Amino acid sequence: MIDILIKNIIRFVFLILLQVGLIDNIELSIFLSPMLIVLFIILLPVETPKWLLLVSSFFLGLIVDIFMNSLGILAFSAVLVAYLRPFYLLITAPRDGYEKGNVLGVNDYGWDWFLRYAFVLTFIMHFLYFLLVGFKQENFLVILWQTIISSFVTLLLITVHQLFVIKK
Repeated sequence: MIDILIKNIIRFVFLILLQVGLIDNIELSIFLSPMLIVLFIILLPVETPKWLLLVSSFFLGLIVDIFMNSLGILAFSAVLVAYLRPFYLLITAPRDGYEKGNVLGVNDYGWDWFLRYAFVLTFIMHFLYFLLVGFKQENFLVILWQTIISSFVTLLLITVHQLFVIKK
């Protein structure tokens, strides 16, 4: 239990440092804004209490918001994704349910399940963020395009992460 807690605290700090120290400082395009911090929400254990999931997601988003000057938009997006995650996991649960102690990653559930799971949460987070940043009716196609491109790039980075943690 303590091992899982320490691992998640290290992941929390590492993803914040990576997001604000590297990813946010690389200006690739107005359409490309990967948010790798969603990986923290994706990889939290299934048995994480809902209150802890929401509180940790809020602080994750808030800390990055402070560095990005985005007025709490990322915190809102992270909390809403964390709120929706248990419902998505309930809908996509295996017949026998999720085993306690399993990590919601490639090792325990395979590439097909993991990529669908990661893409849905990543897409929701990016869509909410871009929708709140640039909401105007005439900007909807731009928002959708930003969401799609950024989600795929984020999913590519998440896939690279999973390739490094696969146990053979």
